Amino acid sequence: MPSKSLLPSLARERGLTAKVSLGEPLGQHTSYRIGGPADLFIAVEDTKELCSWVALARELEQPFLVMGNGTNLLIADRGYRGLVIKNQCLDYTIDPSSSTARAEAGVILAQLARQSAKAGAAGLEWAIGIPGTVGGAIVNNAGAHDGETAAVIRRVHILDRQGHRCALAPGDLQLGYRTSRFRAQTGRQEIILSADLQFVPESTTLLKERMDEYTTLRRARQPTEPSAGSVFKNPPGSKAGQLIDQAGLRGSRVGDAQISDKHANYIVNTGRARAADVLQLIDLARDRVRQLFGIDLELEIQLVGDWGESQAS
Repeated sequence: MPSKSLLPSLARERGLTAKVSLGEPLGQHTSYRIGGPADLFIAVEDTKELCSWVALARELEQPFLVMGNGTNLLIADRGYRGLVIKNQCLDYTIDPSSSTARAEAGVILAQLARQSAKAGAAGLEWAIGIPGTVGGAIVNNAGAHDGETAAVIRRVHILDRQGHRCALAPGDLQLGYRTSRFRAQTGRQEIILSADLQFVPESTTLLKERMDEYTTLRRARQPTEPSAGSVFKNPPGSKAGQLIDQAGLRGSRVGDAQISDKHANYIVNTGRARAADVLQLIDLARDRVRQLFGIDLELEIQLVGDWGESQAS
């Protein structure tokens, strides 16, 4: 593999403008406030430049990770060995006459939900409290309050494995409960660039009332400390948080990581938690729930980076 020092110099030669940072602490870019350094880090605001950086990383056989707002990630304390590209492509348009939108992958989902509701377009109200991006929502088929991303997707525009830009229809996306074709890919061979969304017309007053209700529920039920949201997917017919609570683990701590007193499917950072602390609580919850109920909890968050031999199974 060519030295990673080649990447910044070749990028300059090719006119790429994003500043390359060495050893960037990734905890500054995740909702958990946890994560070690990236060998190389850039933030890009233009889709064309994003594609060029991905092409360069592939050419140099440089491992890379494209991340959004870091709201569903637990990044290892050792960080990431390669290039981390933070997608800050934030353009979007909403057409009230057709109740459609096109949004780049870096757009914050809650912002798009708020603006589409102001335009009288219903379909994303459930996302009003979700701090992740459009791209992340597609990767994980994010959802809440009986709504999910799959319900509004018309088309997803990607950079494929060969470096070509193409469009995928909903049937191509393999969208399921908190999963998609992108979630299963090691190293994200396909990069989400933007999405076309289809809404339905509805009263702006009703949409605001619905979003206000969801916001109130979220504040009442979910912790405010730094977290990555729900740690585990809900097993069929069960709630992961209820199982963890029934296992007697609510409030359990390792270092500054804690299974939330407010919602047991959240592991929160109460101060200076390490990824290893969170991982210990993940393993504890999985082991105890398996022993007591015979249920294997599947992660909803994603583990990223250099975990050595400690990564959860």
